[in-house]
Amino acid sequence: MTALFVAFEGIDGCGKSTQARRVADAAGAHFTFEPGDTALGATLRERLLDASQPMTPETEALLMLADRAHHVASVIAPRVERGERVVTDRFLGSTLAYQGSGRGVDLEILERATELAVGSYRPDLTLLIDIPVDVAHSRRTPDRRDRFEAAGIEFHERVRAGFLTLAQRHDNWVVIDGARDRAAVDASVDDALRTIGW
Repeated sequence: MTALFVAFEGIDGCGKSTQARRVADAAGAHFTFEPGDTALGATLRERLLDASQPMTPETEALLMLADRAHHVASVIAPRVERGERVVTDRFLGSTLAYQGSGRGVDLEILERATELAVGSYRPDLTLLIDIPVDVAHSRRTPDRRDRFEAAGIEFHERVRAGFLTLAQRHDNWVVIDGARDRAAVDASVDDALRTIGW
């Protein structure tokens, strides 16, 4: 089996977590997620999601990058280097879309900071599960205690647009229409994965 690293991206409620877990389970790959899939990450996640604790967009971005740096060093890279396959629910695209396009942090600065956090480490394939924001919001119960869910429709529209722009810029991104029925989404994801020998 060839070591591969796949990331799923998209706005909250798009179905990416369901797809990431499905793909990992079917392939016997390691499933992971951001932020929070380490002891340090869990502490960072608690602070990041807590809407009652104000923070600047730059602080938010740096905490996300701290989680990612630790996540890559302690979870993703060691497994891939051992020849395993890894599937992550969110990776660097989320920081560029949420903190960059959504919060307004300079994208060029974020990309340079990402280089500091993870070097040249990148997924072999990034699957963007794309759905309209109103559909995503209808799929979940809003939680005003969550910093991102409390941000409002306009914020999530900017985030979605940011994800789509990233997909246009990178050859190893595939956009999946997540508004279709589950079987159609599954099939599109599986077709995309076959292009990298998954």
